[in-house]
Amino acid sequence: MSTDLQIAVFANGCFWCTEAVFKMLKGVSTVVPGYTGGGVAYPTYESVSTGTTGHAEAIKIEYDPSVITYDDLLTVFFNTHNPTTLNRQGNDVGTQYRSAIFYNSDEQKEEAEAFIKQLTDAQAYTEPIVTEMVPLQTFHVAEDYHHDYYAHHEDQRYCTIVIEPKLEKVRQRFAELLK
Repeated sequence: MSTDLQIAVFANGCFWCTEAVFKMLKGVSTVVPGYTGGGVAYPTYESVSTGTTGHAEAIKIEYDPSVITYDDLLTVFFNTHNPTTLNRQGNDVGTQYRSAIFYNSDEQKEEAEAFIKQLTDAQAYTEPIVTEMVPLQTFHVAEDYHHDYYAHHEDQRYCTIVIEPKLEKVRQRFAELLK
């Protein structure tokens, strides 16, 4: 891998799920769960879970663009959640589960906007895409017990019912992107 790693930050539901999905991809060196997009200086899982902090559960991805592109990451992002449901992914409901791209450069913003336009023009979804485009401000790393949650709790009910089917979908659809 190159030493010129880049950062992508996405929110698309529970960060346990999204962390597990993006950790599978070649060119991704780290995936960190956390909180972003809100107004509280020191968010915690408990405070974010109330839906009153403005933060979303999100992941910060460090990736090597010579191995996996931002476009590849966007493709996986849009194929592993429903970007047409406002503040909801499955049974996870609240602003903390919203669909959002937290861009950290004009290039990322333009690429994500073009990607959404392509999906919209192709009528990829029957409902409008509600994914927010937000400049990345502060990313707050989640508490340690959230890191590698799926890897440490594969047999937990939420993991078997929600995360594993999502991972299987990625294995089937994106085999060429897997480690």
